Amino acid sequence: MGEFSSHLTDKCEQDICIIVPTYNNERTLARVLDEVLAYSLPIIVINDGSTDTTPFILQQYPQIKQLHLPTNKGKGNALRVGFAQAKALGYDYAITIDSDGQHFAKDIPAFISEIQGRQHPVLLIGSRNMTHESVPKNSSFGNRFSNFWFWFETGIKLTDTQSGFRAYPLAALPSRLYTDKFEFEIEVIVRAAWKGIEVKNVPIEVLYDPEERVSHFRPFKDFVRISILNTVLVCITLLWIKPRDFFLNFKKKSFRTFLREDVWGTTDSPLTKSFSIALGVFMGIAPFWGFQTAIVITLAIAFRLNKGLAFLFSNISIPPFIPVIVYGSLQTGALLLGDGFDPFYAFELNWQGLKEHAVQYVVGSFTLALGAASLFGVASFVLFSICSRKINLSE
Repeated sequence: MGEFSSHLTDKCEQDICIIVPTYNNERTLARVLDEVLAYSLPIIVINDGSTDTTPFILQQYPQIKQLHLPTNKGKGNALRVGFAQAKALGYDYAITIDSDGQHFAKDIPAFISEIQGRQHPVLLIGSRNMTHESVPKNSSFGNRFSNFWFWFETGIKLTDTQSGFRAYPLAALPSRLYTDKFEFEIEVIVRAAWKGIEVKNVPIEVLYDPEERVSHFRPFKDFVRISILNTVLVCITLLWIKPRDFFLNFKKKSFRTFLREDVWGTTDSPLTKSFSIALGVFMGIAPFWGFQTAIVITLAIAFRLNKGLAFLFSNISIPPFIPVIVYGSLQTGALLLGDGFDPFYAFELNWQGLKEHAVQYVVGSFTLALGAASLFGVASFVLFSICSRKINLSE
């Protein structure tokens, strides 16, 4: 290991550091630090307000950069403090390793190998063998739970999203992170993925020794905090990230390519396509001005419809048709509310008029949207069914 340690020092000392957050891990801290020191990489220890003998243990390591927080504020806060210190010292990557003894420093070279030579930033997460006999069942379940929501929020499938053994590209991380506890490690990888940073796993070994290891994870409180965070992240995913990604992908294509690949080139059934068109028409007419695209893409994803068709037909409310839609909505609302049909009402259209007839407009627009969506949906279903039948006969 000596030759390899020297090689790491020559190549990485100015770029990579090790961050060790610790809180009341007096049984394992010294062993973890001794193992990490063997790799001759700079180490930053964040003592997160420990109340055991941690301060005394750290006195034995004057060669290690140490930050002592007066009170315990959570692992997320400790990591943020460590990241800020590492960036101030000029490091590009920070490899984090827990001080509870579950990780092996001998896996550090695996992270180094993945980082070296890359042109773009990558966030690495150690992938533990969660089927190992020493792994508690609740940890295995929690990891599968976390993996699923990370996939849902980013589209990236990982085998481990909860391991604290990671490599962070410091400059590429979001400039502001909001969580302080264990849920921080979920927030940071999801938001990094949203920024386009590659997130991938690195195989590592793991040891859960019940006699040595001290876990500060609180099953109820921390699970609730993680669940709340995932709820927020899912909402952002559906209302912003998915529509944003769809729109960015749409901008890269010509309209003809968009039609060929995203509309006609799909294997969706005639029913799915017709429902997609109906959704688009409804959202285009209904009074969701300024939010049609985000809502229609979110609903199309949620109900597994054709996003391209739904988006295309939601643009029924483009400027040339807006006066017609507003006029139709007001007249429909007037009929439903008993005010009668006035063919000359269009000449009185203005913002003041809309304010005075807001209820009439909302009722009418939803009714008109539902009627138009039904008409377009049925007509498109018939058309797609005929085309599909002809294609099947020709084959």
